[in-house]
Amino acid sequence: MSRMLPPIAILGAGSMGGAILHGLVGSGQATGLTVTNRTAAKAAGLRAVRGVRSVALDEEPSGNRDAAAAASIVIVGVKPAMVPDLVREIAPVLREDAIVVSIAAGVPIATFERILPAGAAVLRAMPNTPALVGEAVTGLAAGSAVTAEQTAVVRELFATCGTVIEVPEQQIDALSTISGSGPAYVFLFIEELTKAAIGKGFTAAQARTMAEGTFIGATALLKASGDDPAELRRRVTSPAGTTERAVAVLQDAHLDELFARATDAALARARELAAG
Repeated sequence: MSRMLPPIAILGAGSMGGAILHGLVGSGQATGLTVTNRTAAKAAGLRAVRGVRSVALDEEPSGNRDAAAAASIVIVGVKPAMVPDLVREIAPVLREDAIVVSIAAGVPIATFERILPAGAAVLRAMPNTPALVGEAVTGLAAGSAVTAEQTAVVRELFATCGTVIEVPEQQIDALSTISGSGPAYVFLFIEELTKAAIGKGFTAAQARTMAEGTFIGATALLKASGDDPAELRRRVTSPAGTTERAVAVLQDAHLDELFARATDAALARARELAAG
């Protein structure tokens, strides 16, 4: 049975912070949840969520400090450029045993550890957008002062909205090129298959149904079967059949090299952003 999580503050509950919030609420494991946003308009959308205190900073300027002071886990979800100022603001009020978790892309743990008191527990998490439907893949990296128990608690937190992979921090940027950017690759494939269907004379609605339904069905089959994707592909690909001919065209386009180049390009950009 899953344990109850300690009080949590999400500072800057944008789309990703909001997705994590809904995962926590849905799990029934959250004992105290406070979220902050800059404006009353953004905060209002989360005030209807049961058991959540949603704070607008334009109404309560000390909202970030107050939320951080009351939390055992503080999730930093503001834009990367805003992170240092926010960490400086909350550093004096953090509990001694507080765990700080960053979901800000490209901001290294060292940035937090430089500003926070020595020995502060800092982890870096990289969830992806399927968190919105409880199907995230989240990469999790622990800082130098984090205990195994603290990592386990944060892992449980992110498990409420999907699957968690623990990696060293130096792999977080590489992980972001696969699972972080990955949904965009899938949507691109669906987009192009839809166009191909329209080109074969189907209506836009029919094309969408075929392309989207096929991806949803294939991934559901992959999840339910537990089989390797290559094995599932072989089962669909009859020798000398139509699928074999189509797959040969895709393989002749050197998809392996294309994916390597695409993810390398994403990794290069991640490193540029981290360097400022």
